[in-house]
Formats: sequence, structure tokens, C-alpha cells
Amino acid sequence: MIIEDLNLTVISTDSALDITYPVMEHFHTLQGEGAHTGRASYFIRLAGCDVGCSWCDVKDSWDAEKHPRITVGDLVEAAVASKAPFVVVTGGEPLIHDLTALTTALHDAGLKIHIETSGSSPMSGSFDWVTLSPKRFKAPVDAVYPHVNELKVVVVNKKDFDWAEIHAERCPDGTMLLLQPEWDSPKTIPWITEYVKQHPQWGVSLQTHKFLGIR
Repeated sequence: MIIEDLNLTVISTDSALDITYPVMEHFHTLQGEGAHTGRASYFIRLAGCDVGCSWCDVKDSWDAEKHPRITVGDLVEAAVASKAPFVVVTGGEPLIHDLTALTTALHDAGLKIHIETSGSSPMSGSFDWVTLSPKRFKAPVDAVYPHVNELKVVVVNKKDFDWAEIHAERCPDGTMLLLQPEWDSPKTIPWITEYVKQHPQWGVSLQTHKFLGIR
């Protein structure tokens, strides 16, 4: 199902292709986390972030001014050439940008689109899968919750379990619920294991791309 924001301005593919976004990197790889782990994907990592997690592993993405602006046309061309059926739009925090042009062009090229977001800004664009990863540094806006397919909460300390449940209550019925150990906090693994055993509505997400040594 394509999720759309009904307040968006309609934009044609032709006019979308010349619009630019600040891009830290874009590349063909495997999705490393969450519901689509192991799936061939084309990642578009947009630059700019208004959250600033202390344990972020892509802090270089925070400052949009440090990175080149790339046209939608070039991003779509690269994604199509990769032959990956699935595009992951991530960041940084991708929703600080209006994603209407990018998602219009990607969908018109026949690609499915997944967004990974902290939900710190309202939805824009249209997506086939929405992963919400809420952060204490800046909580999601209310308008994001109805769009969520997957809730992925990074666990750093035991308080994060209560944080996860607060957000799970706000997501639609049927949302996939996942807890993910922070990579540099291995002490959380037994906590998560026991929590999921006691709360089986939750599952576990691992950063498998780090185990595989890929981006």
C-alpha cells in the first residue's frame, strides 16, 4: 500500500527531475535492519538532521551544507541502474526535506520506496513502507504515527523499554514492533532477549550490515 500525505501539492515527474536534495551518499547494498533485512536495496542518505543522537553512526550527515546537492533525475537514474527493486530514503533525518519530488519520480520509475525516519517532521511524499525510529532527543510529531508500518526502537538503557511501549500505543494496529540493541552497547542484548520473551508482540532487529562489513 502506498502511503500518501493528502495535503501535498501534486507534482509531475518532468518537473520533479530537476529538483535537488543535499545527499551524503547513495549506493546499492542490502538492507541491514528491520523488517526488510537482507533485501537488495538502493540507499539514498539525505544530509541534514534536527535530532542529533549521541550514538549516531552517520554524524557526518547532520550538516546539509557539507554535502553536494544532487538532482532527482540523477538519483532516480542511479537507483534504476542498480536494478534494486527497493529504495530506502534515510538520513540524517529525511523528513526535514519535502520528499514529494523524489518519491514521485521514484514511483514513476517503478520503484518501491521505504523511509526510515525519527518522525521529527510531518510526512511528505508517498511511501510503500514507513519505519519510525523515535528518539528521545526530539520526539515524533503527532501526524507521523498513522503512517507507520514498522516501529524500531534503539535500546541504550532499560528506560527505553517504557519509551518503546509509549510509541507502540500510538501506532496503528498491526504495526511491526522491533527492539534494536545499540551497536556499542552489548549489555542491552540480554535485556532485549528477556523483554521479547516476556512481551512476544515485540521482535528483535539487528544491524546485520555491520556483521557483514557492508554499508
